[in-house]
Amino acid sequence: MLNFLFKLNTIVGNFLWEHFLIVAILGIGIYISLGTRFIQIIKLPFIFKETIIRKKRKDLEGDITPFQALSIALAGTVGVGNIAGVATAISLGGPGAIFWMWISGFLGMATKFSEVVLGIKYRMRQIRGPFLGGPMVYIRRGLGRKFRFLAVIFASLGALAAFGIGNMTQANSVAIGMEEFGIPKIITGIILLLAVGLVTLGGLKRIAQVASFCVPFMCGLYFLAGLIIILVNVEKLPQVIILILNSAFSPLAAYGGFLGAKVKEAMRWGFARGVFSNEAGLGSAPIAHATAKTDHPVRQGLWGIFEVFIDTIIICSVTALVIIITGSWTSGKTGAQLTCLAFQSFWGKNLGNFLVVFSMILTAYDTILAWGFYGETCCAYLFGHKARIFYRLLWLPFILLGVKGTLELVWSVADTLNALMAIPNLLAIFLLSPVVFNLTKDFFKNQK
Repeated sequence: MLNFLFKLNTIVGNFLWEHFLIVAILGIGIYISLGTRFIQIIKLPFIFKETIIRKKRKDLEGDITPFQALSIALAGTVGVGNIAGVATAISLGGPGAIFWMWISGFLGMATKFSEVVLGIKYRMRQIRGPFLGGPMVYIRRGLGRKFRFLAVIFASLGALAAFGIGNMTQANSVAIGMEEFGIPKIITGIILLLAVGLVTLGGLKRIAQVASFCVPFMCGLYFLAGLIIILVNVEKLPQVIILILNSAFSPLAAYGGFLGAKVKEAMRWGFARGVFSNEAGLGSAPIAHATAKTDHPVRQGLWGIFEVFIDTIIICSVTALVIIITGSWTSGKTGAQLTCLAFQSFWGKNLGNFLVVFSMILTAYDTILAWGFYGETCCAYLFGHKARIFYRLLWLPFILLGVKGTLELVWSVADTLNALMAIPNLLAIFLLSPVVFNLTKDFFKNQK
């Protein structure tokens, strides 16, 4: 029976991720881009002004700063997908997959913008709790009672999926990474349980404080290590860009350990890894953004665009360019091994391996914190604010379960639940798109 359920889950998951979901997310991205007149390009200078060169505003509704909300959202997205996922896309789809990953990121900016705008627009304050927002809230409050069942479905899936994709699998990744430094899995599990417990039991503001330090530190370290490799090999950069563009539209023959790839494979893996990395359309990030202090939904929506820019256009691109510029993509390796090989070719075996593994460990820890908050918020929607503390206490033992062994079944089920979460969210984004368009028009009209 268990074997049958595993096979059924695999079939459903593969169909959703390889066919339906990618097309739906990209379609929504195109639609929102057109409806907002490609805000992610036309308003890019304004977006940087609002995020990088931001003014502090006082007396705004919310629980944490926009930057802290961004940090929690990035903690949930920046991780294995940026390091191992990009390498997998190149090993299976060739360098051309990176072009399609960029397209996925470009469209994902618009999708994430709409999610965050709706998250702020329809958020609500729970008694003695933080602001409650996300797809379950904008489905219920924006679409009305007849769609309430979709809100319940999303929240139920989110509360369950968090234990897999945001807890056990991440804890397992940390344990495997720490084994590289000679630390047994059980010791890693105990340390990780304490490190997570001390933060999550303190609630949203403590998670925000830790995330706003760890995420910039990890992103900065990884970006700097990769950027140095690119700058030292800058004379190869034009050839690398040409290779990416050519192989995005032309089949690439086998070369070295690379088995060759068709254009279809480049598109498939580029789009899939891009969506998996930035999570635009999956509905997780607006849960964090909905707690931000802001005076207008669109202002926080700009942070959503910036989030995808950092995740896909910056971090994923660094991984991709390092792998291609060092020639490691023809080695026949894949996943995190390929990324490690690329960094080792410049930084040496020990330091190169440390930079990649340490970054993966830190991002996995951040992800556990972020998804713990996502899961408890979904639970709070279903059962009220008091359910948060019970969810936090239940969250901790699963860390120990995650570090112990192989988690193929957990990965597979969590992937499917994550995909199913996206369906009610994408439907809500489409049906509530006029709200997003009107708010965007109103915001920029007032800015003038």
